Amino acid sequence: MTQTQKLAEIDAVTLKQWLDYNNVLLIDVREPSEYAEEHISGAKLLPLSNLQPNQVTSQGEAIVLYCRSGNRSAQAAKKLIAADIHNVYQLRGGLPTWKAAGLPTEINLHAPISTMRQVQIVAGSLVVIGTVLGAFVSPWCLILSGFVGSGLVFAGVTNTCAMGMLLEKLPYNRQKP
Repeated sequence: MTQTQKLAEIDAVTLKQWLDYNNVLLIDVREPSEYAEEHISGAKLLPLSNLQPNQVTSQGEAIVLYCRSGNRSAQAAKKLIAADIHNVYQLRGGLPTWKAAGLPTEINLHAPISTMRQVQIVAGSLVVIGTVLGAFVSPWCLILSGFVGSGLVFAGVTNTCAMGMLLEKLPYNRQKP
């Protein structure tokens, strides 16, 4: 895709029509824990984090990518287009626009919570523990809160979360949906 070429997007209603006529390959590029929690019926899971263009085999139908917001699906589309795969589209606005259109999703109430929520729970807990220990045990324990805060800043700046990567390796997060 050239700099001036814009990624083709479709809306949720159009995607639903394409799915009804079975002339689309729908690919969810989110992580397995996100997919396990909720996804569009019939979507194939190919996470952006390890997406290889040779994994996408289309029988001439349109390829529609989606994620939570559209950022990861746009990156995945660029990868596929660079590998000379054509007829690639993105669901405009991602999964929230599908749901806002009143279209159904498959929800697994027993799926592990998303990695982002796990990071928030663990990081928040560590900050609280470091603060309480710093107030009642030793001021040196505040280093824990500072370390976690620094890690969160680093994650935001680099778009890389070490804690998230560690949590993804836990057995309950590695289960196939």
